[in-house]
Amino acid sequence: MTTIAIGGIMHESNTFCETPTDYAAFSQTISRYLLDAWAETHHEMTGFIQGASQYNYTVYPTIMASATPAGPVTDDAFDRLTEILIQHLKAAPKHEGLLLALHGAMVTESYPDGDGEVLRRLRDAFGRDLPIVVTLDQHVNVSEQMVAESTAIVIYKTTPHIDQRQRGLQAAQLMMRILENGITPTQALGKPPMILNILYHVTSAEPMRSILNTAKALEQDPNVLAASIGLGYPYADVHEVGPSAVVVTDNNPQLAQEEADRLSDMLWGIHDQLTLDLPDAAQAVNQAISSEKHPVILVEMGDNIGGGSPGDSTFILAELIKQDASGFVVVVYDPEGVESCIQAGVGGDVSLQVGGKMDNMHGDPVSISGKVRLIHDGQYIETEPRHGGQRYHNQGLTAVVTLGDSSVVLTSRRQTPFSLQQLYSLGIDPKSMRMIVVKAAVAYRAAYEPIAGEIIEVDTPGLTAVNPLHFEYHNVRRPLFPLD
Repeated sequence: MTTIAIGGIMHESNTFCETPTDYAAFSQTISRYLLDAWAETHHEMTGFIQGASQYNYTVYPTIMASATPAGPVTDDAFDRLTEILIQHLKAAPKHEGLLLALHGAMVTESYPDGDGEVLRRLRDAFGRDLPIVVTLDQHVNVSEQMVAESTAIVIYKTTPHIDQRQRGLQAAQLMMRILENGITPTQALGKPPMILNILYHVTSAEPMRSILNTAKALEQDPNVLAASIGLGYPYADVHEVGPSAVVVTDNNPQLAQEEADRLSDMLWGIHDQLTLDLPDAAQAVNQAISSEKHPVILVEMGDNIGGGSPGDSTFILAELIKQDASGFVVVVYDPEGVESCIQAGVGGDVSLQVGGKMDNMHGDPVSISGKVRLIHDGQYIETEPRHGGQRYHNQGLTAVVTLGDSSVVLTSRRQTPFSLQQLYSLGIDPKSMRMIVVKAAVAYRAAYEPIAGEIIEVDTPGLTAVNPLHFEYHNVRRPLFPLD
C-alpha cells in the first residue's frame, strides 16, 4: 500500500511585533502521538489522516508544530523544527509523498519567507522527485519560492477558516492522483500590487465572496487540479505581502498562468472598494450602550491576538469604565493580575492595574476594583468547526473578576477568541451579556456571529491596526496599494 508522510510547521509572524517566537512557544505533536492528537479536530492534519481510509494509503506521521502569532521565529527554533521534520522523514521505512501543513506567513530572523525556506530545505534533503502537496492558511503571503519548491498548493477557502479539514482531504486526494493516476501538476502564481485590508477578508460577504466562488467554479474544470485565493497577511513587512491566486493544472502551465492572472485581476478590481469608516473606542462604546440588540460584539481590531498582538489592549476597557457601561465582559492577557487574584483567593476583593503592560502601543493599564469570582485552569474544548480547527485550548491559569454585573477575565496565556467555550468554561453565558469585547478581526465570527445582536468593528491602535497606513513598510515591493 502507498505510504504518505504527514506533518506541519505553522506560524503567522507579525514583523512589527518585538516579541520573538522561540522554540518554547511551539506546541509540538511528534510521531506516533500525532495521529491520536489530531484525529478528531477540524484542522487539515485531520484531513490528511482521514484521507488514508478515504483514498487508501498508509500514514507516516512526523511532526505538527504551531505557535500563537507573535514576532518572527528565532533561527534556533526554526532550525530545530525543520531538522526534526527532516530527521523523521529520513527515519521512515518508506514514503512516496509528503502532505505538509504550512501557514504561509512565517518570517524568521534570517528568512523573510520562512515557509519557502522549509520547502527549500526539504528539496535539499529529498530532491525534486518527492511529491510535496502543501496546505496554506488563507492569510498566506504566497512567494514564488513556495510555488517553485512545492508540487501543488491548496489554500483554505474560508475566513473564518472552517474548511481546513476539507482542504486536507483535497490535498490528500490530489496526492493520490499524482502517485496513482500519473497526473503532472503545474502551478502558477498571480499577485496584484496591493495589500488587502483585513476588514474585507470575510469570504461569506462581498467583495470576496464572488472571487472565491469563481475560484471554486474553476475547480470544476477537469484540466484544473486546484484553484486558490490567498488573502495575504498585512502585518508582515516582506516582499511577498498581499493577496494572491494559485492555480494548479495537469501539465498545462499556460492555462495555470492565464487563470491565476484572471483571479489576480479580480482581486485588483476591488481595490477601490476597500474603504475604512470605523468608530474609535469612545464612539463604539457609546453606540454599544445605546444599542437595544444584545449582545453587542465590540471587535478590538488593533489587538487581534490571531494576528500577533499582545492581547492586553485597554482602549475599549477604559472607555467601558469611563462611560459607566454595564453587563460587559472583556478578556485581557495579564499574568501579573492573575497572580494577584490567586493571592486574594476566590471571594476576595481586589484592586488591580490590568492590561497595557506588554508595550506602549496598546494603551495604559486600567484600574479596576472588584471581587474574584473564579480561578480556573484555563483549559476548554471546542467540538464545532472553528477558525484554526483545534479542539483543545489552554489560556493558562485564569481569573474572573466581577465588577457589578460585568466581568474582566484575566489570562496567563494569550488566547484567540475563536470559541464561545472560552467564556462558557468560566461560567459566563455570552448570550446573556450586553457587550462582549473580542480581540480579533474576522476569525471570531464563526463562534460569535450566530449569537450577536450587533457587531461593531472598532478602529483601535496597535500591532494589528486595521489600516495599513498605520505602519511603516520597508521591505515590500513597490508600488503597492494603498501605500502608493
